[in-house]
Amino acid sequence: MDTLKVLVTGSRGQLGKEIYHVLEKAGHQVIGLGRQQLDITISEDVLNTFKKYSPDVVIHAAAYTDVNNAENEQEEAFKVNGAGTKNVALAVHEIKAKLVYVSTDYIFNGASRSPIPEDTEPSPLSVYGQSKLEGEKYVKEILEDFFIVRTSWLYGQFGNNFVKKMLEAGDRLQKVTVVDDQFGSPTYTGDLAEAIAKLIMTDKYGTYHLSNSGSCSWYEFAKKIFELADKEVTVVPCKTEEFKSPAKRPEYSILEHGKWKGNGFEEIRHWSNALEDFLTHYLISS
Repeated sequence: MDTLKVLVTGSRGQLGKEIYHVLEKAGHQVIGLGRQQLDITISEDVLNTFKKYSPDVVIHAAAYTDVNNAENEQEEAFKVNGAGTKNVALAVHEIKAKLVYVSTDYIFNGASRSPIPEDTEPSPLSVYGQSKLEGEKYVKEILEDFFIVRTSWLYGQFGNNFVKKMLEAGDRLQKVTVVDDQFGSPTYTGDLAEAIAKLIMTDKYGTYHLSNSGSCSWYEFAKKIFELADKEVTVVPCKTEEFKSPAKRPEYSILEHGKWKGNGFEEIRHWSNALEDFLTHYLISS
């Protein structure tokens, strides 16, 4: 297999760190840059850094991801997710590399009731979703060829996520309350990183929806976590309106994997199988 030089922005984050390890294990030369090594909001730094390393591929996983705080920190969210992505795309164009931009299901409004195709018109409900969509627009304006990867409900061994929060709650509580009227596809960062690793070896550019297959509500997700972790915790269903959250979340954000399957890639495994695999290794290691 050909090896590539790959630069990963946001390599200290939940997904970026996973991508770094997957690519390194696959034999690629990987440069991982966290916020302290690269501030994507400073255009000269981005260009100079990319010229210094001259990667074949840039995987742009750096982002402002605090969905609720983004409502109060709009300027910062757009500075990182919008202008920062513009800086990355301009630098990628300059050095003639491939770009993978990691985006989100939160660019959709949740009104759909069937899996969402890639060509669906975005209509984000939150500042976070709006800022990530602005990043997409810059990528499309600046580059002729690109990979935009929209994903959903991420969890994995690095960073904070819903699975870890439920496991921690399960150690302290006998009962947790979880919304049952938001539906999506939990996505294991290991599986997403493997999918991105396959994409960068091709020239099959475009916008992809990538998540584990199958879907559930957050309530069903929580129940499955406790079941697989063998924790006796009662999960009480509730409605979104019962939680006073600053940011609106889409009720339905199940992504259709049309482009992925249409380009001959094998469907990513079911979310419950991925969760079982993750918990088996995570609970042993922790």
